[in-house]
Amino acid sequence: MNQLDIRDVFFDRLYELGSQNSNIMIISADMDAFSLRRFANDFPKQYLNIGVSEQNMINVATGLAISGKIVFCYSIASFATLRCLEQIKVNICSMNLPVTIVGAGAGFSFGYDGPTHHGTQDISAMRLLPEMSILELSSNDVAVNAIDYILENKTPYYIRLDKGPFPNWSHIESDFTKGFRIIRPLSDVNLISNGFILREVINAADQLNKRGINVGIVDVFRFKPFPEDFIIDVIAPSKKIISVEESCKTGGLGTVLSEVIAQNDIYCALKVIGAPDMQLIEYGEREWFHDKYGLSGMPLVEKICNFLD
Repeated sequence: MNQLDIRDVFFDRLYELGSQNSNIMIISADMDAFSLRRFANDFPKQYLNIGVSEQNMINVATGLAISGKIVFCYSIASFATLRCLEQIKVNICSMNLPVTIVGAGAGFSFGYDGPTHHGTQDISAMRLLPEMSILELSSNDVAVNAIDYILENKTPYYIRLDKGPFPNWSHIESDFTKGFRIIRPLSDVNLISNGFILREVINAADQLNKRGINVGIVDVFRFKPFPEDFIIDVIAPSKKIISVEESCKTGGLGTVLSEVIAQNDIYCALKVIGAPDMQLIEYGEREWFHDKYGLSGMPLVEKICNFLD
C-alpha cells in the first residue's frame, strides 16, 4: 500500500487543478498542510487565510462563489460545521453555491485537543441540510477522485478529510455516481463503514475469518445522497449488517441504514457501532478512544460476535 498523508494527496490534486483554473480558491481558517503551503505560495490570488474566524470564512466563501469562484473552505471539522451551521444553511445551501467545506480531524483524530475538537457530530449536522452532499474519504485514491467529482457538480459539499498516512486502493473502483464500493466480497453478514475506521473494520474481518466467520465489507464514501443501488446490491442479499463509524451513532451511518431498512420494508438485522450519544469530555490518543468505545481491535470483534450470537 502506498501510504501518503491524505491531506497532501488532497491538496496536491487541488494544486494541479488550481494551476489550470484560476476560479478555484481555498480559504483556510488558520489551518495548515504541507501541500496547502505550496498552493498558497504559488497561487496567492487563489488562497486566503481568514484566521480563526470560521463563520466569516463561510460568509467570504459565499461572496466569492456568487462572483463565479469555486471555493474550498478548510478548517477543523467540529468548527467548520457546528460553529457555522447557520451560515452554511442560509448563505451556501439556500443558494446551492459551489462551496466545499473540508473538515479536518474526523472522529477522534485530534483526541488530545479534547471535547471542542472531537469530530463526532459533524456528519449528523451536515446531514440536516437538504442541499448538502457528504463525502467521507477512506483512501488516497478516493481523495483524488472526490475533487474531480465535486468540480463536475458544483454544488455544496462537506468532505471529512482525515490526516496522516492512508492507503491507495486504486485497484478497487471508486465511482462517485454509485457512491460505494465492495472491499471484501459480500456474504450473509456484511460490515458497512467508511473513512479512517474502515481499516479497523478490515482488521476485525481478518480476526473474524480466523474464527470461521466470513463477512463482506462495503465502503460508503458518498454518504449523502445515500446510494440508491445500495438497497438492491447490499441490503437485500444480507441477513445481518453491522455499521461501524467514527462518529456519533445519532444521525450518522447507522441512522441512515436504519431509515433505509425500515422505510423500504426490508428484513435485515442491523447493529450500529459508533461513538456514544453523549458529550465526550475526554482527552487521549485516538487508539485509546477506539479501544474504550469498541471501535477497533478485540473490543470491536467482540461487539460483532455478540451481535451474531
